[in-house]
Amino acid sequence: MSEAEKKVEEAAAKMKKQGGELLFCGATRWNANISSRKTSDAGNLVSPTRLRPLLGVDIRLVASGCGSSHCAALDVEGRCYTWGRNEKGQLGHGDRIVRDGPSLVSELLGHKIIGAGAGRSHTLVVTKDGISLSFGWNKHGQLGSGSLKNEVESSPILCLVSEVRDVACGADFSVWLSSIEGASILTAGLPQYGQLGHGSDNEYNTRNSSVLLAYEAQPCPKAVVSFAGETIVKVACGTNHAVAVDSNGFVYTWGCGDYGRLGHKEQKDEWVPRRVETFTKHNVLPRDALIAAGSVNSACTAGGGQLYMWGKVKNKGDEWMYPKPVMDLSGWNIRCMDSGDMRHFIGAESSCISWGNALSGELGYGPDAQKSSDRPKKVDILEGMHVISVACGLSHSMVVVDRTDVGDQLDQIDVYDGKALNTGSEKPESRSSVAKRTTGKDAAKTPENPKRKKL
Repeated sequence: MSEAEKKVEEAAAKMKKQGGELLFCGATRWNANISSRKTSDAGNLVSPTRLRPLLGVDIRLVASGCGSSHCAALDVEGRCYTWGRNEKGQLGHGDRIVRDGPSLVSELLGHKIIGAGAGRSHTLVVTKDGISLSFGWNKHGQLGSGSLKNEVESSPILCLVSEVRDVACGADFSVWLSSIEGASILTAGLPQYGQLGHGSDNEYNTRNSSVLLAYEAQPCPKAVVSFAGETIVKVACGTNHAVAVDSNGFVYTWGCGDYGRLGHKEQKDEWVPRRVETFTKHNVLPRDALIAAGSVNSACTAGGGQLYMWGKVKNKGDEWMYPKPVMDLSGWNIRCMDSGDMRHFIGAESSCISWGNALSGELGYGPDAQKSSDRPKKVDILEGMHVISVACGLSHSMVVVDRTDVGDQLDQIDVYDGKALNTGSEKPESRSSVAKRTTGKDAAKTPENPKRKKL
């Protein structure tokens, strides 16, 4: 391993140990219909907001999913917190009670949790010892337990995998990244669009005389055989597709091909992983590259940190049938990113950047600003802060920021405890005025990179 590669790995290890303050924006009425939020901001946090149960807790990583109405957060001690919808037991607390705020998953306290993923109604975690546990909906076998006996598992159960390094969840399928030679990627769950990567969608007729189709669930994690000779180092899942990167920097996609989300210049479903031509030859991904998958799009950072996206990137306009550079972010040093349901969040330098379609304030622009944006835009109230981790859910977003070198900037951000904000008799200060004050002359300064494009 070269010195440069060693430095990259050391930096990554350091980031894994680092923690900060979790901020949340978007919908908090977890059982409400999303369409009902179009006419009212009641129950929505339209600016990044601190959550009282996690005040001062060093959160290292946050996880949700483009179809998820629940959240997971991991602290530096390896503890796991979950909250949100829970009708399928996806919070792991042994019940189906909705939780408005973060609650410690007590049955995981015997493990040091280092990774997590969230699907539509299920959750995966991975421990420092390489064990994976799951909880939530199991109708399609997405919990990876090898059994379909229980459709709902509200407490953590063991997945039939070992030497796990990371996990990712689609809507109703799961992916495990393993250190086992010849089995670096394993999948389980719903195979409807080929998202399991095993060469079939397992379609069958429910009755001999019927045309009603169904898809055979796969409850036992199975290695993707086309990766047998490759070492996969990163994986991300959209609703019904997956993106992976191997140790040589090649990018692979598979699953549902609608809207060009697979990047192969066509809208065909891929039942086995297919290499994306854009990232071959002279444009392979560096070791510190990032990948993300939204509901109908995909993204990665390539040479020089340039962000590429493909699929249905915006609500309006044509699909990007193959990877294209996002020129608005050229020159930015992107450290973390995630995509949700037509929404994107990025931590870069000392800025937090978001864009896309929003109904519930999940882009974090504040009460006096636009809700949605077609182009990348800074989240003003977080300007000057170092973002550690981001995650996008169905109608919410989470950001973890470093507490060091921010002065009293964090103290100016509202705290949410599951009740109305600022319940006192005085009128609360608007977040827009807070943003102006905290991003003015007293805000943390970052030298401007002349090569990066200004937003």
